[in-house]
Amino acid sequence: MSVDSVKQPPSGPRAELKRRAIVRAARELFLRDGFGVGMDAIAAEAGVSKVTVYNHFGSKEALFSAVISSALDEPLGHASSAALEGLAEAEDLRTALIEAARAWVHAVRTNKDVTALRNLVAAEHHRFPELGRGWQGHGPESHHPAVAGALRELADQGRLVIPDLETAIIQFYALLVFPHMVFSTYGTHIEDDLADRLVVSGVDMFLGHYGPGRNR
Repeated sequence: MSVDSVKQPPSGPRAELKRRAIVRAARELFLRDGFGVGMDAIAAEAGVSKVTVYNHFGSKEALFSAVISSALDEPLGHASSAALEGLAEAEDLRTALIEAARAWVHAVRTNKDVTALRNLVAAEHHRFPELGRGWQGHGPESHHPAVAGALRELADQGRLVIPDLETAIIQFYALLVFPHMVFSTYGTHIEDDLADRLVVSGVDMFLGHYGPGRNR
């Protein structure tokens, strides 16, 4: 069965519960057995039929993309997302941004499932290019709407000058999160003290470039 054969995924409360169960099961099995796990196994783990899995997702690639989509939001959970959303009301933007970045980086450093999924994509993409496309298919703004929303609101207020939001989001990630992703890919980590120095200096670099006093 192909993606093209799926006209409209099931909808409604019961369908949503099944969808969530399928994503949870797929995530667990992808992490345990890799992308080669069978759809039969995923269906059994979710307690549904294989037909139900295909009705919801159409293909294993689409299911994997759904797993990624749900996982990408996790490092910006309630605490770090709320910190970002509160930036617009902060009197001291630098201090508030540092605290929000600390919460975000801590979540990234401690969420082992997201790290494992990212490493799975890196390990398997040469055999299954669909994995990389599924990961890449989420643009910078859709990776974490809280980041895009916070930066956009600060720009609207004139507290930041951001002519290119997409570039700013990637740079924000690069300064705060990407070092930990690179180190984790090689099976190591950044010590806590250095991680905090990276947060503070990263925020200062970001504000130094996008602050309203910057001479462009």
